[in-house]
Amino acid sequence: MTHALEFQDLTLGYDRHPAVHHLCGEIAEGSLTAIVGPNGAGKSTLLKGVVGTLPPLGGGIAFGKLTRDDIAYLPQQSDVDRSFPITVADLVAMGLWREIGGFGGLRTGHRARVAEAISAVGLEGFETRPIGSLSGGQVQRTLFARLLLQDAGLVLLDEPFTAVDARTVADLIGVVRRWHGEGRTVLAVLHDFDTVRAHFPETLMLARELVAHGPTAQVLTAENQFRARQMCEACGGPPHTCGRGAA
Repeated sequence: MTHALEFQDLTLGYDRHPAVHHLCGEIAEGSLTAIVGPNGAGKSTLLKGVVGTLPPLGGGIAFGKLTRDDIAYLPQQSDVDRSFPITVADLVAMGLWREIGGFGGLRTGHRARVAEAISAVGLEGFETRPIGSLSGGQVQRTLFARLLLQDAGLVLLDEPFTAVDARTVADLIGVVRRWHGEGRTVLAVLHDFDTVRAHFPETLMLARELVAHGPTAQVLTAENQFRARQMCEACGGPPHTCGRGAA
């Protein structure tokens, strides 16, 4: 099976303090994979490494047919500046920036695609609303609509369902399943194991090191969860205090 990503003895961290240690493994092209682990396990750090905003301290990441230009990335909602004066339609249209550039205008075809993306996430009628007036679930719907327009082969989602209502979660999972059905590769950092079991066939469990990676039922075992907690507790201080093989 062709891989979308290969982690080659990858170490990532901050100020030369490792947060992800010597990670090896592959993400299959077209797979739908949850990234799980205790708080401080390096899950968001791993996504930043894939995007390229965090250079490796060691090892590397190899891409299959894709490049970093083929990535759509959704950061945690807390990283989004909701005070910025922008409307729903304008934020969604930013998903077209690779096509129109920073100063290009929207043509009729572009506006139709923006409207289609907004409709796909259930936000018809919200086009002119400022994002600062939206609920958490509505903001997340808006960000998913922007991702739809990026038309990327690799989609990275960092805690996409945190602090949103159950109906929004169900609707956005529908979007994720649509991406998967189209053969895109999706990686999502998640905390709710019920959601992972129900919708994500593959799971990668981190505790700053790899705990397990494979079919979800084989990864989300009580034994692996206990081991992951032990490994992160052994690394209770700053990232650099966690050595390889901690358990």
